[in-house]
Amino acid sequence: MKIISCNSNRPLAEAMGACLQLRLTKADVKRFSDMEIYVEILENVRGEDVFVIQSTSFPTNDNLMELLITLDALKRGSARRITAVIPYFGYARQDRKSAPRAPISAKLVANLITTAGADRVLTMDLHAGQIQGFFDIPVDNLYAEPVFSKDIKSRYNGDEITVVSPDVGGVVRARGMARRLDADLAIIDKRRERAGVSEVMNIIGDVKDRRCIMIDDIVDSAGTLCNAAEALTAAGAKSVSAYVTHGVLSGDAVGRVSASPLEKLVVTDSILATEAVRLSNTMEQLTIAPLMAEAVSRISTESSVSSLFD
Repeated sequence: MKIISCNSNRPLAEAMGACLQLRLTKADVKRFSDMEIYVEILENVRGEDVFVIQSTSFPTNDNLMELLITLDALKRGSARRITAVIPYFGYARQDRKSAPRAPISAKLVANLITTAGADRVLTMDLHAGQIQGFFDIPVDNLYAEPVFSKDIKSRYNGDEITVVSPDVGGVVRARGMARRLDADLAIIDKRRERAGVSEVMNIIGDVKDRRCIMIDDIVDSAGTLCNAAEALTAAGAKSVSAYVTHGVLSGDAVGRVSASPLEKLVVTDSILATEAVRLSNTMEQLTIAPLMAEAVSRISTESSVSSLFD
């Protein structure tokens, strides 16, 4: 088994390698003067089981191209099996036709990854589960629930907590966490006037004098989370925190979170933390390296991955 890291999140790749007691395979991923991407694998991979670690986060298109070119280089190097390990799968929010003549970009990206040479995909908390069906190769979709639930239990031991879904679309995810924590569930019903702007309308469930914990898969502009935190605070919540798998945090999201009633926003290291995230007193990162490494090990040995979440 060999592990190769592209440039989007090398610290996560190194942490996974440490968990597996494997060093990263030497590879040269660089750019020509006109910013074309060039990849050269500096070790023999013929007949090897190779895992390429690359989140397609900002800059999304550059990171996606790095992944595709690396997959092609491995395919031409006669690797036996190539697994694209994509902790954060970009373009996942474009998973259906939301308007006439609109693209389904998640399907396009799935086709590109398959054509480039991937034999299977390992990812975490896909925005929409049906994206697995966009691929014609096996897809293992991991969940951050075990990482989050462990931290929540240690942080809020003995407190009365309510798990909150910040929108109707995330109810299944929040219900799963509530079941793990044996906690109550609440739902925020909101109306989105346009992309990136949300308006909280109603809170379904009892949140008064409770420590509310919002669960979501992606935080981008953080507008939804901050509006939801204000609504929960106004409804009498004792405190409001959020656990989100992928911290995209574009624009002034970190400042928006710091100015909101959110006591804490916890994200994973599926996306490399920016300087603003590292310096924020409101934000924390939990590592998914041990979970991802265990999944990589099980894929390599043809063991069950789903039993990780039993």
